[in-house]
Amino acid sequence: MRVSVDADVCYGSGECAFRAPAVFGFEDGYGFVLPGRAESGDGELIRDIAERCPSQAIRIDGKRVTD
Repeated sequence: MRVSVDADVCYGSGECAFRAPAVFGFEDGYGFVLPGRAESGDGELIRDIAERCPSQAIRIDGKRVTD
């Protein structure tokens, strides 16, 4: 699973980093995926976080989960 945060869409709620700090970080007002962490993270949790992202900025395999 390839996970990314679209910085052009993210408005910095920090929800991803709060809910999964082992996978996501938060810096300069934006969320990001910690290098190498998404592959070892809980796929179900990551999908849930992507679905609940208020700005829908989290992409899994290049797509928004809600598409």
